[in-house]
Amino acid sequence: MKKITFVTTNKGKISTAKQYLEDANVELEAYNYELVEPRTDDIQEIARQKVLQAYDVVKQPCIALDSGFYIEALNGFPRAFVNFALDTIGTQGILDIMRGKENRNCSFKECVAYYDGKEIKYFFYEHKGTLAEDYRGKDNNKQWSPLWHIYKDAYDPTRTLSELSDEEIENRRKVTGSSLQEFANWYKNQ
Repeated sequence: MKKITFVTTNKGKISTAKQYLEDANVELEAYNYELVEPRTDDIQEIARQKVLQAYDVVKQPCIALDSGFYIEALNGFPRAFVNFALDTIGTQGILDIMRGKENRNCSFKECVAYYDGKEIKYFFYEHKGTLAEDYRGKDNNKQWSPLWHIYKDAYDPTRTLSELSDEEIENRRKVTGSSLQEFANWYKNQ
């Protein structure tokens, strides 16, 4: 079985990555470390800088993942500045800004960067969905962000991700794509 290290403090990302990589017969070693995130709205550049930092920490091939949240009616806000938006206005602030807006289309865009000490490879995916009218659901260990309480996707456009059961989250993962899935498919063949 192949092994890869994922440097992050986000338990939801680790849980999701483990599932995708186990399906590809790859063992994930989680390394709990807070990486410095550069101030840019380019998720590929953020993932690049994070994976280089991660490699300096663990001294072995590793991955880093970055994602952004893009709301059409707000010209893509907050983009890669998700944590800043959540720390300042929070999910309720996003809902307040969107009150009365008909276009509720939004998406998560993600980038996994893999670095083996010589070359960086990138894997991308976009999850399209809509913004809920209000904050819904409960916290769970698969959750990447509080945005799960206000985001609905094609798997079940009537409920937020936080309203789905663990079984439904697993079923959703099996039918939707992911940058982690793209990476796992590539890595298992290396």
